[in-house]
Amino acid sequence: MTRQIASTIPVLASLDIDASIAFYAERLGFAAAARHDGYAIVRRDGCEIHFWLCSERRIAENTSCYVRVADAQKLYEEFSRKGVRMQPPVIQPWGMKECHVIDPHGNLLKFGEDLPERSSSAA
Repeated sequence: MTRQIASTIPVLASLDIDASIAFYAERLGFAAAARHDGYAIVRRDGCEIHFWLCSERRIAENTSCYVRVADAQKLYEEFSRKGVRMQPPVIQPWGMKECHVIDPHGNLLKFGEDLPERSSSAA
């Protein structure tokens, strides 16, 4: 059977496209990939995030995405060095080591590292 769905890409609300690009580039290590009127794309390590211009902060504050990562601790340390205020990663009961960032517009980004030994023993 041919695979029909290749990937998912979050599209997050941005109150200011330039500010979103700057935060994701300077603090989270993404690179700007495209910029259009009211729309932007950033990429890092195979991850892509899109932004659409939105005038209602409540929309961004009620939006989130989950990003799987290879090493949550290393990412936490990198982001912390770049001035991102966040809590250290926590091992969750569902077998993921997670940390999170809230961007300047209120979007929640959860970063999760799969811990196979924990998730398989929980089954």
